[in-house]
Amino acid sequence: MTDKAQGFYTPRMPDQPRVNWAVIGGSGLYRLGLLQEPTALTVHTPYGSHAPGLTVGLLAGQRTAFLPRHGERHTLPPHRVPYRANMWALRELGVTSVVAVSAMGGLSDAHLVGDLALPDQFIDWTHNRPSTFFDGPVVVHTSLADPFCPQLRELLKRGAIELGERVHERGTCLCFEGPRFSTRAESRLYRDVLHAELLSMTLVPEVVLARELGICYATCAVITDLDVRGSQPVEGHDVNAVMAERSTALGQLLAAVATEAVQRTCTCAGQQTANDLGSPKPFG
Repeated sequence: MTDKAQGFYTPRMPDQPRVNWAVIGGSGLYRLGLLQEPTALTVHTPYGSHAPGLTVGLLAGQRTAFLPRHGERHTLPPHRVPYRANMWALRELGVTSVVAVSAMGGLSDAHLVGDLALPDQFIDWTHNRPSTFFDGPVVVHTSLADPFCPQLRELLKRGAIELGERVHERGTCLCFEGPRFSTRAESRLYRDVLHAELLSMTLVPEVVLARELGICYATCAVITDLDVRGSQPVEGHDVNAVMAERSTALGQLLAAVATEAVQRTCTCAGQQTANDLGSPKPFG
């Protein structure tokens, strides 16, 4: 077993078929019954426990891992999500591609509540979140000029269009700490000065950790609110209501892209990663 501080760890998973892709999101996926033959798993990681609810099953015939980042009952607020443990657990299952489903605020005049969006850039406005596997003595400066997998983004865009969804194929997402929503002054800053178009509380460090592990990552966001530009301030129950309303469409989209999502031919994760530095390969 190698030193945890280096970001390397010997897997302790039982022998089972590898899982090539994963969906990170809320509980709607298995509640919709899209995941067939589900098996609940607990994966040991050097970063503590991953969020409860990790499940492996079949989605459109493809072995798929599903992980609700906030836990099965949404008990983990954004700043308490075990991001490193979550991503490490997926890696040890053999995952090489991740589609993350997220609720996001829309800052663009083109956004309507219920739209889908595929961010292509982010601004990190978080603090106090462990955001790397490389805490030393190995030091790696990971390239994140283009943080999202273009192949997965194109796949999601094409799938959404074929399903007749309104989808925004790009956007800069500002990720802030939460769990509170923005003040009006902050919202103006994000939109008018930083030129952000989307708001998230969970995108970072998830996307960063994926890149460090050589995992292709793309986000399929649902515009759940218009931040404080709307007629009323954002309320958590409104966000949840929109996600619930859009859960069936999200499930259809995930099923539509499942087969191609497991086939990675892009080079976006071809960086110096934990795998390149000699950590154990995923089992399977």
